[in-house]
Amino acid sequence: MEVEIATIGGYEEVGRQMTAVRAGEDVVIFDMGLNLSKVLIHDNVETERMHSLDLIDMGAIPDDRVMSDIEGDVQAIVPTHGHLDHIGAISKLAHRYDAPIVATPFTLELVKQEIQSEEKFGVQNDLIEMDPGETMAIGEDCELEFVNVTHSVIDAINPVLHTPEGAVVYGLDKRVDHNPVIGDPIDMERFREIGREGVLCYIEDCTNAGKKGKTPSESVAREQLKDVLYSLEDYDGGIVATTFSSHIARVKSLVEFAEDIGRQPVLLGRSMEKYSGTAERLDFIDFPGDLGMYGHRKSVDRTFKRIMNEGKEKYLPVVTGHQGEPRAMLTRMARGETPYELDDGDKVVFSARVIPEPTNEGQRYQAEKLLGMQGARIYDDIHVSGHLRTEGHYQMLDALQPENLIPAHQDMKGFSPYVDLARGQGYNVGEDLHITQNGNTIQLTE
Repeated sequence: MEVEIATIGGYEEVGRQMTAVRAGEDVVIFDMGLNLSKVLIHDNVETERMHSLDLIDMGAIPDDRVMSDIEGDVQAIVPTHGHLDHIGAISKLAHRYDAPIVATPFTLELVKQEIQSEEKFGVQNDLIEMDPGETMAIGEDCELEFVNVTHSVIDAINPVLHTPEGAVVYGLDKRVDHNPVIGDPIDMERFREIGREGVLCYIEDCTNAGKKGKTPSESVAREQLKDVLYSLEDYDGGIVATTFSSHIARVKSLVEFAEDIGRQPVLLGRSMEKYSGTAERLDFIDFPGDLGMYGHRKSVDRTFKRIMNEGKEKYLPVVTGHQGEPRAMLTRMARGETPYELDDGDKVVFSARVIPEPTNEGQRYQAEKLLGMQGARIYDDIHVSGHLRTEGHYQMLDALQPENLIPAHQDMKGFSPYVDLARGQGYNVGEDLHITQNGNTIQLTE
Protein backbone atom coordinates (compact mmCIF):
# COMPACT_ATOMS: atom_id res chain seq x y z
CA MET A 1 0.00 0.00 0.00
CA GLU A 2 1.25 3.49 -0.83
CA VAL A 3 1.63 5.75 2.19
CA GLU A 4 2.28 9.43 1.55
CA ILE A 5 2.55 12.44 3.90
CA ALA A 6 1.62 15.96 2.78
CA THR A 7 3.24 18.56 5.04
CA ILE A 8 0.85 21.44 4.40
CA GLY A 9 1.31 23.88 7.29
CA GLY A 10 3.45 24.26 10.39
CA TYR A 11 6.69 23.13 8.77
CA GLU A 12 8.13 26.61 8.33
CA GLU A 13 6.75 28.22 11.52
CA VAL A 14 4.92 27.56 14.78
CA GLY A 15 1.31 27.93 13.76
CA ARG A 16 -1.20 27.02 10.99
CA GLN A 17 -0.59 23.30 11.53
CA MET A 18 -1.96 20.95 8.87
CA THR A 19 -0.78 17.53 7.73
CA ALA A 20 -2.44 14.96 5.46
CA VAL A 21 -1.67 11.25 5.46
CA ARG A 22 -2.69 9.13 2.46
CA ALA A 23 -2.83 5.36 2.85
CA GLY A 24 -3.90 3.84 -0.45
CA GLU A 25 -7.05 5.69 -1.48
CA ASP A 26 -7.87 6.98 1.99
CA VAL A 27 -6.70 10.33 3.39
CA VAL A 28 -6.81 11.68 6.94
CA ILE A 29 -6.09 15.35 7.68
CA PHE A 30 -4.54 16.19 11.04
CA ASP A 31 -5.16 19.76 12.28
CA MET A 32 -6.21 22.94 10.45
CA GLY A 33 -4.65 25.79 12.37
CA LEU A 34 -4.22 29.55 12.42
CA ASN A 35 -0.95 31.50 12.64
CA LEU A 36 -2.21 34.19 14.99
CA SER A 37 0.90 36.36 14.71
CA LYS A 38 0.13 36.93 11.01
CA VAL A 39 -3.23 38.32 12.06
CA LEU A 40 -2.04 40.42 15.00
CA ILE A 41 0.34 42.51 12.90
CA HIS A 42 -2.69 43.93 11.09
CA ASP A 43 -5.01 46.36 12.88
CA ASN A 44 -8.62 45.31 13.50
CA VAL A 45 -8.57 42.20 11.30
CA GLU A 46 -11.72 40.11 11.79
CA THR A 47 -10.84 36.69 10.41
CA GLU A 48 -14.41 35.41 10.61
CA ARG A 49 -15.35 37.86 7.83
CA MET A 50 -12.38 37.12 5.57
CA HIS A 51 -12.09 34.76 2.63
CA SER A 52 -9.80 31.77 3.00
CA LEU A 53 -7.70 32.83 0.00
CA ASP A 54 -6.97 36.20 1.59
CA LEU A 55 -5.92 34.48 4.81
CA ILE A 56 -3.73 32.06 2.84
CA ASP A 57 -2.03 35.00 1.14
CA MET A 58 -1.42 36.57 4.57
CA GLY A 59 0.23 33.36 5.74
CA ALA A 60 -2.43 33.06 8.44
CA ILE A 61 -3.90 29.66 7.49
CA PRO A 62 -2.50 26.66 5.60
CA ASP A 63 -2.36 26.74 1.81
CA ASP A 64 -4.25 23.50 1.27
CA ARG A 65 -4.28 23.75 -2.51
CA VAL A 66 -1.61 21.03 -2.52
CA MET A 67 -4.44 18.65 -1.60
CA SER A 68 -5.56 18.70 -5.24
CA ASP A 69 -2.41 16.71 -6.02
CA ILE A 70 -3.20 14.03 -3.43
CA GLU A 71 -4.90 11.01 -5.00
CA GLY A 72 -7.53 9.75 -2.63
CA ASP A 73 -10.60 10.73 -0.64
CA VAL A 74 -10.43 12.54 2.68
CA GLN A 75 -12.11 10.31 5.26
CA ALA A 76 -11.64 12.43 8.39
CA ILE A 77 -10.40 15.81 9.64
CA VAL A 78 -8.77 15.32 13.04
CA PRO A 79 -7.83 18.29 15.24
CA THR A 80 -5.55 17.15 18.05
CA HIS A 81 -6.51 19.74 20.69
CA GLY A 82 -8.22 23.08 21.15
CA HIS A 83 -5.44 25.62 20.54
CA LEU A 84 -6.05 27.99 17.63
CA ASP A 85 -2.83 27.01 15.86
CA HIS A 86 -4.50 23.59 15.46
CA ILE A 87 -8.23 24.40 15.02
CA GLY A 88 -8.32 28.03 13.91
CA ALA A 89 -8.61 27.34 10.16
CA ILE A 90 -11.29 24.64 10.34
CA SER A 91 -14.06 27.18 9.76
CA LYS A 92 -12.24 28.37 6.60
CA LEU A 93 -11.13 25.07 5.06
CA ALA A 94 -13.17 22.11 6.32
CA HIS A 95 -16.12 22.77 4.00
CA ARG A 96 -13.88 21.87 1.03
CA TYR A 97 -13.82 18.24 2.14
CA ASP A 98 -16.66 15.72 2.30
CA ALA A 99 -15.43 14.31 5.59
CA PRO A 100 -16.39 14.42 9.26
CA ILE A 101 -14.46 16.35 11.88
CA VAL A 102 -13.40 13.85 14.55
CA ALA A 103 -12.16 15.11 17.92
CA THR A 104 -12.33 14.69 21.68
CA PRO A 105 -15.34 16.32 23.42
CA PHE A 106 -13.64 19.53 24.63
CA THR A 107 -11.83 20.06 21.32
CA LEU A 108 -15.00 19.39 19.34
CA GLU A 109 -16.98 21.91 21.39
CA LEU A 110 -14.35 24.57 20.65
CA VAL A 111 -14.51 23.65 16.96
CA LYS A 112 -18.29 24.11 17.07
CA GLN A 113 -17.83 27.59 18.49
CA GLU A 114 -15.35 28.47 15.74
CA ILE A 115 -17.84 27.29 13.12
CA GLN A 116 -20.72 29.21 14.71
CA SER A 117 -18.75 32.47 14.66
CA GLU A 118 -17.76 32.04 11.00
CA GLU A 119 -19.46 34.60 8.73
CA LYS A 120 -17.99 33.78 5.31
CA PHE A 121 -18.43 30.03 4.85
CA GLY A 122 -21.05 27.50 5.87
CA VAL A 123 -19.36 24.49 7.45
CA GLN A 124 -21.69 21.50 7.29
CA ASN A 125 -19.23 18.69 8.03
CA ASP A 126 -20.48 16.03 10.43
CA LEU A 127 -18.99 16.31 13.91
CA ILE A 128 -17.96 13.07 15.63
CA GLU A 129 -16.82 12.76 19.24
CA MET A 130 -14.12 10.23 20.02
CA ASP A 131 -12.46 9.75 23.39
CA PRO A 132 -8.83 8.84 24.06
CA GLY A 133 -8.41 5.08 23.78
CA GLU A 134 -11.13 4.72 21.14
CA THR A 135 -10.76 3.84 17.45
CA MET A 136 -12.70 4.21 14.21
CA ALA A 137 -12.39 2.57 10.81
CA ILE A 138 -10.82 4.57 7.97
CA GLY A 139 -11.79 2.97 4.67
CA GLU A 140 -11.44 -0.81 4.47
CA ASP A 141 -7.83 -1.24 5.55
CA CYS A 142 -6.97 1.46 8.10
CA GLU A 143 -7.93 2.47 11.61
CA LEU A 144 -7.72 5.77 13.48
CA GLU A 145 -6.83 5.68 17.18
CA PHE A 146 -6.66 8.43 19.81
CA VAL A 147 -3.89 8.14 22.41
CA ASN A 148 -4.18 10.30 25.52
CA VAL A 149 -1.42 12.90 26.00
CA THR A 150 -0.82 15.78 28.40
CA HIS A 151 -0.48 19.33 27.14
CA SER A 152 -1.36 22.87 28.26
CA VAL A 153 -5.00 22.35 27.28
CA ILE A 154 -7.30 19.59 28.45
CA ASP A 155 -8.53 16.65 26.34
CA ALA A 156 -5.47 16.57 24.05
CA ILE A 157 -4.56 13.48 22.04
CA ASN A 158 -1.99 12.18 19.60
CA PRO A 159 -3.86 10.50 16.74
CA VAL A 160 -2.46 7.32 15.20
CA LEU A 161 -3.38 6.06 11.73
CA HIS A 162 -2.87 2.31 11.63
CA THR A 163 -2.12 1.12 8.09
CA PRO A 164 -1.07 -2.29 6.67
CA GLU A 165 2.43 -0.76 6.31
CA GLY A 166 2.64 0.28 9.97
CA ALA A 167 1.35 3.11 12.13
CA VAL A 168 1.68 6.81 11.37
CA VAL A 169 1.85 8.65 14.70
CA TYR A 170 1.05 12.37 14.60
CA GLY A 171 2.91 13.45 17.71
CA LEU A 172 2.41 17.20 17.96
CA ASP A 173 2.01 19.17 21.20
CA LYS A 174 2.52 17.15 24.35
CA ARG A 175 4.72 16.69 27.39
CA VAL A 176 5.36 13.56 29.42
CA ASP A 177 3.32 14.41 32.52
CA HIS A 178 2.61 11.63 35.00
CA ASN A 179 1.00 13.95 37.55
CA PRO A 180 -1.31 16.38 35.72
CA VAL A 181 -3.60 18.73 37.64
CA ILE A 182 -6.62 17.78 35.48
CA GLY A 183 -7.15 14.59 33.50
CA ASP A 184 -5.21 11.37 33.06
CA PRO A 185 -1.43 11.02 32.66
CA ILE A 186 0.11 10.54 29.23
CA ASP A 187 -0.49 6.97 28.02
CA MET A 188 3.11 5.87 27.57
CA GLU A 189 2.10 2.22 27.90
CA ARG A 190 -0.01 2.47 24.76
CA PHE A 191 2.77 4.26 22.87
CA ARG A 192 5.12 1.39 23.76
CA GLU A 193 2.54 -1.12 22.54
CA ILE A 194 2.20 0.76 19.25
CA GLY A 195 5.98 0.75 18.96
CA ARG A 196 6.06 -3.04 19.32
CA GLU A 197 3.32 -3.33 16.69
CA GLY A 198 5.40 -1.26 14.24
CA VAL A 199 5.57 2.46 13.50
CA LEU A 200 6.14 3.48 9.89
CA CYS A 201 6.42 7.21 10.64
CA TYR A 202 6.47 9.57 13.61
CA ILE A 203 5.72 13.28 13.05
CA GLU A 204 7.13 15.21 16.01
CA ASP A 205 6.78 18.67 17.55
CA CYS A 206 10.26 20.24 17.85
CA THR A 207 9.38 23.29 19.97
CA ASN A 208 11.67 22.55 22.93
CA ALA A 209 13.99 20.00 21.35
CA GLY A 210 17.02 22.13 22.18
CA LYS A 211 16.22 22.34 25.90
CA LYS A 212 17.92 19.85 28.19
CA GLY A 213 16.19 17.55 30.63
CA LYS A 214 12.52 16.76 31.14
CA THR A 215 9.63 19.19 30.87
CA PRO A 216 8.26 19.57 34.42
CA SER A 217 4.74 18.43 35.28
CA GLU A 218 1.88 20.91 35.57
CA SER A 219 1.89 20.03 39.26
CA VAL A 220 5.26 21.84 39.46
CA ALA A 221 3.75 25.03 38.02
CA ARG A 222 0.89 24.67 40.49
CA GLU A 223 3.35 24.64 43.40
CA GLN A 224 5.23 27.65 41.99
CA LEU A 225 1.98 29.55 41.68
CA LYS A 226 0.96 28.55 45.21
CA ASP A 227 4.28 29.81 46.56
CA VAL A 228 3.86 33.20 44.87
CA LEU A 229 0.24 33.79 45.83
CA TYR A 230 0.65 32.57 49.39
CA SER A 231 3.56 35.01 49.78
CA LEU A 232 1.12 37.82 48.91
CA GLU A 233 -1.51 36.79 51.45
CA ASP A 234 -0.87 39.82 53.67
CA TYR A 235 -0.66 42.35 50.82
CA ASP A 236 -3.59 44.77 51.07
CA GLY A 237 -3.44 46.19 47.55
CA GLY A 238 -4.39 44.94 44.12
CA ILE A 239 -3.27 41.60 42.70
CA VAL A 240 -4.01 40.72 39.09
CA ALA A 241 -3.13 37.41 37.39
CA THR A 242 -2.99 36.38 33.75
CA THR A 243 -2.45 33.08 31.97
CA PHE A 244 -3.43 31.25 28.79
CA SER A 245 -7.24 31.21 28.67
CA SER A 246 -7.19 27.66 27.32
CA HIS A 247 -5.02 26.44 30.22
CA ILE A 248 -7.86 25.17 32.38
CA ALA A 249 -5.55 23.45 34.87
CA ARG A 250 -3.72 26.73 35.50
CA VAL A 251 -6.99 28.66 35.83
CA LYS A 252 -8.16 26.03 38.33
CA SER A 253 -5.04 26.62 40.44
CA LEU A 254 -5.45 30.40 40.32
CA VAL A 255 -9.07 30.16 41.43
CA GLU A 256 -8.26 27.83 44.32
CA PHE A 257 -5.26 29.80 45.59
CA ALA A 258 -7.13 33.10 45.34
CA GLU A 259 -9.73 31.73 47.74
CA ASP A 260 -7.00 30.34 50.01
CA ILE A 261 -5.55 33.84 50.50
CA GLY A 262 -8.97 35.37 51.12
CA ARG A 263 -9.68 36.90 47.72
CA GLN A 264 -12.63 36.42 45.41
CA PRO A 265 -11.43 35.17 42.01
CA VAL A 266 -13.13 36.50 38.88
CA LEU A 267 -12.39 35.51 35.26
CA LEU A 268 -12.37 38.43 32.80
CA GLY A 269 -12.08 38.52 29.02
CA ARG A 270 -13.85 36.85 26.09
CA SER A 271 -11.50 33.91 25.71
CA MET A 272 -11.31 33.38 29.48
CA GLU A 273 -15.09 33.11 29.62
CA LYS A 274 -15.15 30.92 26.51
CA TYR A 275 -12.65 28.27 27.56
CA SER A 276 -13.48 28.06 31.27
CA GLY A 277 -17.21 28.20 30.62
CA THR A 278 -16.93 25.37 28.09
CA ALA A 279 -14.82 23.24 30.43
CA GLU A 280 -17.32 23.70 33.25
CA ARG A 281 -20.32 23.00 31.02
CA LEU A 282 -18.74 19.73 29.84
CA ASP A 283 -17.90 18.71 33.45
CA PHE A 284 -14.13 18.79 33.01
CA ILE A 285 -13.95 21.06 36.05
CA ASP A 286 -16.20 22.11 38.93
CA PHE A 287 -15.64 25.79 39.68
CA PRO A 288 -17.15 27.44 42.78
CA GLY A 289 -20.77 28.36 42.25
CA ASP A 290 -20.16 32.05 42.85
CA LEU A 291 -17.23 32.33 40.41
CA GLY A 292 -17.87 35.19 38.01
CA MET A 293 -16.92 34.83 34.33
CA TYR A 294 -17.40 37.89 32.13
CA GLY A 295 -16.40 38.28 28.52
CA HIS A 296 -18.34 41.24 27.16
CA ARG A 297 -16.50 44.53 27.61
CA LYS A 298 -19.40 46.26 29.36
CA SER A 299 -19.75 43.37 31.80
CA VAL A 300 -16.01 43.41 32.45
CA ASP A 301 -15.98 47.16 33.11
CA ARG A 302 -18.95 46.83 35.48
CA THR A 303 -17.00 44.18 37.35
CA PHE A 304 -13.95 46.43 37.53
CA LYS A 305 -16.12 49.23 38.97
CA ARG A 306 -17.46 46.86 41.61
CA ILE A 307 -13.92 45.79 42.54
CA MET A 308 -12.84 49.41 42.90
CA ASN A 309 -15.90 50.26 45.00
CA GLU A 310 -15.64 47.25 47.31
CA GLY A 311 -11.84 47.20 47.56
CA LYS A 312 -9.15 45.69 45.36
CA GLU A 313 -7.81 43.74 48.34
CA LYS A 314 -10.93 41.55 48.25
CA TYR A 315 -10.50 40.29 44.68
CA LEU A 316 -8.10 38.52 42.36
CA PRO A 317 -9.02 39.25 38.72
CA VAL A 318 -7.73 36.57 36.31
CA VAL A 319 -7.56 38.34 32.97
CA THR A 320 -6.60 37.83 29.35
CA GLY A 321 -3.46 39.48 27.99
CA HIS A 322 -0.47 37.34 29.01
CA GLN A 323 1.20 38.02 25.63
CA GLY A 324 0.38 41.75 25.67
CA GLU A 325 -2.33 41.36 23.01
CA PRO A 326 -3.55 44.87 22.11
CA ARG A 327 -7.25 44.28 22.80
CA ALA A 328 -6.89 41.98 25.81
CA MET A 329 -7.94 42.95 29.33
CA LEU A 330 -4.49 43.34 30.88
CA THR A 331 -3.29 45.59 28.05
CA ARG A 332 -6.36 47.78 28.48
CA MET A 333 -5.64 47.95 32.20
CA ALA A 334 -2.03 48.93 31.49
CA ARG A 335 -3.24 51.74 29.23
CA GLY A 336 -5.66 53.04 31.82
CA GLU A 337 -8.65 52.15 29.64
CA THR A 338 -10.66 50.35 32.36
CA PRO A 339 -12.19 51.43 35.66
CA TYR A 340 -9.56 49.31 37.47
CA GLU A 341 -6.82 51.62 38.73
CA LEU A 342 -3.35 50.20 39.24
CA ASP A 343 -1.48 51.76 42.16
CA ASP A 344 2.17 51.84 43.06
CA GLY A 345 3.17 48.41 44.38
CA ASP A 346 0.21 46.44 42.96
CA LYS A 347 1.16 42.95 41.81
CA VAL A 348 0.72 41.49 38.32
CA VAL A 349 1.34 37.74 38.10
CA PHE A 350 2.20 36.35 34.66
CA SER A 351 1.57 32.60 34.84
CA ALA A 352 2.77 32.23 31.27
CA ARG A 353 5.90 32.62 29.19
CA VAL A 354 6.24 34.87 26.20
CA ILE A 355 5.76 32.87 23.01
CA PRO A 356 9.16 33.24 21.27
CA GLU A 357 7.93 35.11 18.21
CA PRO A 358 8.72 38.77 17.41
CA THR A 359 5.12 40.01 17.42
CA ASN A 360 4.38 38.49 20.82
CA GLU A 361 7.70 39.57 22.30
CA GLY A 362 7.15 43.16 21.20
CA GLN A 363 3.59 43.34 22.50
CA ARG A 364 4.50 41.75 25.83
CA TYR A 365 7.44 44.17 26.26
CA GLN A 366 5.14 47.13 25.65
CA ALA A 367 2.50 45.84 28.06
CA GLU A 368 5.04 45.30 30.85
CA LYS A 369 6.49 48.78 30.35
CA LEU A 370 3.03 50.33 30.57
CA LEU A 371 2.25 48.35 33.72
CA GLY A 372 5.55 49.45 35.24
CA MET A 373 4.80 53.10 34.46
CA GLN A 374 1.71 52.75 36.67
CA GLY A 375 3.81 51.32 39.48
CA ALA A 376 2.90 47.66 39.08
CA ARG A 377 5.34 44.98 40.25
CA ILE A 378 5.73 42.05 37.85
CA TYR A 379 5.90 38.37 38.83
CA ASP A 380 7.07 36.63 35.67
CA ASP A 381 7.47 33.16 34.15
CA ILE A 382 5.39 31.13 36.65
CA HIS A 383 4.89 28.42 34.10
CA VAL A 384 5.89 25.05 32.67
CA SER A 385 5.81 24.30 28.97
CA GLY A 386 3.35 22.00 27.27
CA HIS A 387 6.05 20.65 24.94
CA LEU A 388 8.69 17.95 25.22
CA ARG A 389 12.27 18.74 26.10
CA THR A 390 15.21 16.54 25.11
CA GLU A 391 14.56 13.67 27.50
CA GLY A 392 10.92 13.49 26.48
CA HIS A 393 11.99 13.14 22.86
CA TYR A 394 14.34 10.31 23.80
CA GLN A 395 11.49 8.60 25.66
CA MET A 396 9.17 8.84 22.66
CA LEU A 397 11.77 7.53 20.21
CA ASP A 398 12.58 4.66 22.57
CA ALA A 399 8.87 3.82 22.94
CA LEU A 400 7.91 4.04 19.26
CA GLN A 401 11.10 2.98 17.43
CA PRO A 402 9.78 4.60 14.21
CA GLU A 403 11.13 3.70 10.78
CA ASN A 404 10.81 7.33 9.62
CA LEU A 405 10.86 10.70 11.38
CA ILE A 406 9.39 14.04 10.26
CA PRO A 407 10.18 17.12 12.42
CA ALA A 408 7.32 19.64 12.62
CA HIS A 409 6.01 22.68 14.50
CA GLN A 410 9.06 24.88 13.82
CA ASP A 411 11.06 26.66 11.16
CA MET A 412 14.34 25.36 9.74
CA LYS A 413 16.38 26.84 12.57
CA GLY A 414 14.03 25.30 15.09
CA PHE A 415 14.35 21.87 13.47
CA SER A 416 18.12 21.71 13.96
CA PRO A 417 18.23 20.60 17.64
CA TYR A 418 15.81 17.75 16.89
CA VAL A 419 17.77 16.77 13.79
CA ASP A 420 20.93 16.55 15.89
CA LEU A 421 19.10 14.49 18.50
CA ALA A 422 17.64 12.12 15.90
CA ARG A 423 20.98 11.70 14.13
CA GLY A 424 22.46 10.69 17.47
CA GLN A 425 19.83 7.94 17.59
CA GLY A 426 20.87 6.56 14.21
CA TYR A 427 18.54 8.42 11.83
CA ASN A 428 19.98 9.94 8.65
CA VAL A 429 18.80 13.07 6.82
CA GLY A 430 17.51 12.21 3.36
CA GLU A 431 16.97 8.56 4.26
CA ASP A 432 14.69 8.05 7.26
CA LEU A 433 14.83 11.58 8.71
CA HIS A 434 12.79 13.87 6.46
CA ILE A 435 13.32 17.64 6.68
CA THR A 436 10.44 19.25 4.84
CA GLN A 437 8.59 22.50 4.18
CA ASN A 438 5.00 23.62 3.73
CA GLY A 439 3.46 22.23 0.55
CA ASN A 440 5.73 19.20 0.19
CA THR A 441 4.82 15.52 -0.02
CA ILE A 442 6.88 12.61 1.25
CA GLN A 443 6.45 9.14 -0.24
CA LEU A 444 7.10 6.56 2.50
CA THR A 445 6.06 3.33 0.72
CA GLU A 446 5.21 2.33 -2.83
